[in-house]
Amino acid sequence: MDYADTSPEAVLDLSTLDVDSHVVRLIPREMARRFRLIAVAREGDTLVVAMEDPLDVIATDTITANTGCEVRTAKADPAMIVAAIDKFYGDEIDVEKSIQNIVDVEVETSAAAEVDAEQLSIEPNDAPVIRLVNLIMLQAIQEGASDIHIEPRERDICVRLRVDGVLRAILPPPKKMQWAITSRIKILSGLNIAERRLPQDGSCRVRIMGREVDIRVSIIPTIYGEKVVMRLLDKMNLKTDIEQLGFDERSLGIIKKAIHAPHGMVLLTGPTGSGKTTTLYSALSEINSPDKNIMTVEDPVEYELAGVNQVHARPDIGLDFAAALRSFLRQDPDVILVGEIRDLETVSIAIKAAQTGHLVFSTLHTNDATSAVDRMLNMGAEPYLICASLNLIIAQRLVRRICENCKEAYEPDAHLVERFREVLPEAKDMTFYRGAGCSECGNIGYKGRMALYELFPMSRRARELVLSGQVGGAVRDQALEDGMEPLIANGMQRVLQGATTIDEVLSVATG
Repeated sequence: MDYADTSPEAVLDLSTLDVDSHVVRLIPREMARRFRLIAVAREGDTLVVAMEDPLDVIATDTITANTGCEVRTAKADPAMIVAAIDKFYGDEIDVEKSIQNIVDVEVETSAAAEVDAEQLSIEPNDAPVIRLVNLIMLQAIQEGASDIHIEPRERDICVRLRVDGVLRAILPPPKKMQWAITSRIKILSGLNIAERRLPQDGSCRVRIMGREVDIRVSIIPTIYGEKVVMRLLDKMNLKTDIEQLGFDERSLGIIKKAIHAPHGMVLLTGPTGSGKTTTLYSALSEINSPDKNIMTVEDPVEYELAGVNQVHARPDIGLDFAAALRSFLRQDPDVILVGEIRDLETVSIAIKAAQTGHLVFSTLHTNDATSAVDRMLNMGAEPYLICASLNLIIAQRLVRRICENCKEAYEPDAHLVERFREVLPEAKDMTFYRGAGCSECGNIGYKGRMALYELFPMSRRARELVLSGQVGGAVRDQALEDGMEPLIANGMQRVLQGATTIDEVLSVATG
């Protein structure tokens, strides 16, 4: 059938249509049932949807947010829509029944607040609210989300999941359940449900389908109510094998040499959410053994590592990174991890530890590896101390992987190809790939993420430049001369391998 003439006035006879099940499932079953609709065709970036009410703009906006497609609607008989939903979604697992797999919820007592017994007995404890919150968490974990955003709006609630670094809207709950949802999350994370004027932070731990997930909760008041962000820390998704992080053989050799050194400092740089913690934990796991005393101070402790002494920073009571570091040096450590170097006091103690026989890991927020030297100098660290302590600096970014299920060859825009040739002029007869979009990747074209790296081991010549005051561009030029591969070049190598796209690389790296 030609769908070009579909309109809100047109009426489709679903019994006569040959509908592709992959197209149908671009729309989640719960969304199809709630709005009484079903996808019947896809034409490029346009999705043709048969609906009971073709003028329901909330439904069409929700579909667009969830699939990334424009929506063209047509009217269909409600009974036929229900029959089609049962036919095409009948073999899917019932999500409501899957919620029964949530066997335990533990509230961390350190974050728990006193809650009035009368408040606990009202709407937040009603079964529908509990099921709804569990359903949101379950869907987030099944889709591999790192964060859940529950955002109140004037007339509705927006629920979005951050999957592979990108926010994606899911089926929103009714506006009337806004307060109940927020209160339920507060109860789980040990927060005060009576306080709605001030920001609150809490945490909880859930076991879902045999998986233990730590959840960090942040709540902040907005003009339409309290916005909730839940950070999901799924231990099953944590990779602690450094050989599985995507380093080539040469880079892996440089890293292992630095982290197996008896003393010195290894720094990771990059923005929030670039995977620095995963790389640091992998390095610790690589050297973790019964004969080593490993201590970390983090804000917060994201994952628990067996055999490692982890301290949660509490600046509000005076336990900041510098205070913890000073105490660590009296605990006979072999390896120290500092969550982040933020000031002169912390960098001074870290450098002192690296010079007195300890191996120190930490992070900095800089745009590339060589800029970490400038950052430490700007904090007030002495050049000779930096040169004496630094072993390796790693800059890191995350890019999305092309979905293998819908991977296809294509010809990028001319300016993108030119940019690729500038970085890798030696690449010949290059075939570029992208994801066309399918049900496996939620019609995005990407599934999963990978890291890009820039490794800067401090060479003798680089140390001489720092000591002589020639920093910035001079140090970077020397690092490139010594064989450092820039982030953008590392990214274009991944494009050459067909693992990601030029657009993804250029979104995180320049040069």
